[in-house]
Amino acid sequence: QVPLEESGGGLVQAGDSLRLSCETSERTSLQYAMGWFRQAPGKEREFVAGIKWRNGNTLYLDSVKDRFTVSRDRNKNTMYLQMTNLKPEDTAIYYCAATLNTNIYPPRESTDYGSWGQGTQVTVSS
Repeated sequence: QVPLEESGGGLVQAGDSLRLSCETSERTSLQYAMGWFRQAPGKEREFVAGIKWRNGNTLYLDSVKDRFTVSRDRNKNTMYLQMTNLKPEDTAIYYCAATLNTNIYPPRESTDYGSWGQGTQVTVSS
């Protein structure tokens, strides 16, 4: 497993932007895929975005693909989620996750990820 730590959450108003960071203290293997998931109260955890460490291929949840951007800085062992035009329905705890994966694109299922961060709260007020 890879230790992961999220940061950057907070309370914002609808239409604002936030950038989440997910840092690992270990050098991330090029075989890794990393993802952002979120869980709102009373709802299941859902895939938001993912990125392959080697080639930078990304996947997004349809409802965020025009507003969120996932990226990684391999030198800093850090993944980011830039969120713009935030909506109240984006309110959730956001988790980052990592897995060894040789596919071209990152997996979407939470069960495919073996390492998880503690989560960071994002609250969007209307």
